[in-house]
Amino acid sequence: MKKVILLFGILAATGCKEPKANELAFVNRGLPVSEEKEAQQKEIIEEHLYNCANKYPLYSQERQKCLDAGLEKDPSIAYLWQQKAMPLFKQGKYEVGMEHIDKAVEIDPERWQPYRAFIKVIFAKTYKAAIVDFEDLLEKYGNGYVMDHSYQFHIALSYLQLNEFEKAEKIFAEDIEEQVADWGEDGQHHLDLFYLGIAKYELGKWEEAIEVFEKALKIYPEFAEVQYYNAVCLIKLERQEEAIELIKIAEENGKAGFTINEDNVIYERYPYQVRW
Repeated sequence: MKKVILLFGILAATGCKEPKANELAFVNRGLPVSEEKEAQQKEIIEEHLYNCANKYPLYSQERQKCLDAGLEKDPSIAYLWQQKAMPLFKQGKYEVGMEHIDKAVEIDPERWQPYRAFIKVIFAKTYKAAIVDFEDLLEKYGNGYVMDHSYQFHIALSYLQLNEFEKAEKIFAEDIEEQVADWGEDGQHHLDLFYLGIAKYELGKWEEAIEVFEKALKIYPEFAEVQYYNAVCLIKLERQEEAIELIKIAEENGKAGFTINEDNVIYERYPYQVRW
């Protein structure tokens, strides 16, 4: 199930690739439709998204007009609303984009509410609203995944950004425990470990933070942000020489591009990402 949800997250992020034959079957999962209605919606998507909108640049008004023409025929196609919203978020036009994604969520919440909640965390940075969305998803569907990370991860990251460090630490730790239970020690994600270490760092648990950072570095040895905040913890522990050497290495790796490697980092700076 997690792989299925993750696939939907990837499709939502890219938005412009040609669909596989079975992708269109899930366009409006949230609404029961007749076979005839489903066939009509597929035709509209083919005509107005794949054969019109995707022939224009992602941020162009021509692309938006193609999508509008499809929605005039059937405003209940959630995927077209999401496609209108996606480039706006990438341009930083959050309020306008949110109007469109809200319509997609209204039509098909199971598919598009995770995407909207992710946008609220990483793009719009409306963390309290993101927590509401994700907690609603947890209650309805359990702890799914969006953009490679669990709903719990995004809730914890939101609490981290709201300076509620104890809540963030607890949820990150629980999420990592779930990863280990599902996939073993090798299943831990370096970004989860990074942010768990950050929560501990903010709480003044510097030795514990270093232990977590070292786990992250075993997965991603050149991760510059982990090295940087590891060095900050060493300074707090008065291990100055080690810290100075590690900061030099972190700066080299950061300038070489060994930073947070999430897909959407090309559009938004992630929490605690260092400007190298």
